[in-house]
Amino acid sequence: MNSLKSHFVFNRSQRNGILLLILLILGLLCFYQFYEFETKDVIDLNSSEVIALQNEIDSLRLAEFESRKPKRYPFNPNFITDFKAYTLGLSPEEYDRLRDYRSKNNWINSKSDFKNVTKVSDSLLEEIGPYFKFPEWLNNPRPKRKTYVNSYTEKTYAQKIDLNLATEAQLQEVSGIGEALSKRITAYREKIGGFSNEVQLQAIWGLRPDVIERVTNLFTVKTPKKIAKMNLKNASASDIATIPGISFDLAKRIWEFVKLRERVESFSELEKIEGLTKGKIQLIQLYLSLE
Repeated sequence: MNSLKSHFVFNRSQRNGILLLILLILGLLCFYQFYEFETKDVIDLNSSEVIALQNEIDSLRLAEFESRKPKRYPFNPNFITDFKAYTLGLSPEEYDRLRDYRSKNNWINSKSDFKNVTKVSDSLLEEIGPYFKFPEWLNNPRPKRKTYVNSYTEKTYAQKIDLNLATEAQLQEVSGIGEALSKRITAYREKIGGFSNEVQLQAIWGLRPDVIERVTNLFTVKTPKKIAKMNLKNASASDIATIPGISFDLAKRIWEFVKLRERVESFSELEKIEGLTKGKIQLIQLYLSLE
């Protein structure tokens, strides 16, 4: 009891300190009770800087949201699967209409065809339509190639132009002969010293038989170059290889063919030689004789 009483016994200086503390507490309570503090926001949410920052955050969120969406790539609507139709937003009924249409071997060739068949809404078609990809030939059909029927009326000998005097420009008037082929013809003509016969056109690389036929309808050899013919019986493989358009291997086969026979009566017999076409037989007849 005495120990407890000692806690409540204060000397004069202690009592004054307690009284001063009580007065200080009461003064602070009165100050907070009656004084109005000004509340000032630390950050102005309506400032241009805050608005700009908020817009940037919103754009980043939107970009993140768009990046998480499944990416769409161009596709042909004729070949979409049921899962693809689901990801595009088509209802099962709309996909069934498309599948039934395709099962009859019908084809979607435009956005309007897709809408008419599937009955999708305009909003969905506007969303997925830009990704439709149809074959290039459907959007940009190739112009039909001109078929050259041999409508040339073959000119008379007097009307035809001398092949040895024909210019590149005149040769290019023939359908199928452009700048490259006309240069090749005149270069070959210069190389052999002039044509002896139209058959020599077959030795020019790139000249198709139908083009040669059109050339001979307009041109002919009127000033043929004279050729000293070789006797096939006595000609060596090297001699035969000098004929334009005849390789040494083919010349060797011709020479071996002749040597294995006592006599060649006709050039048609040479058709048995591998690689010797009828056109080349006509060509070698300009340079070889059977006498």
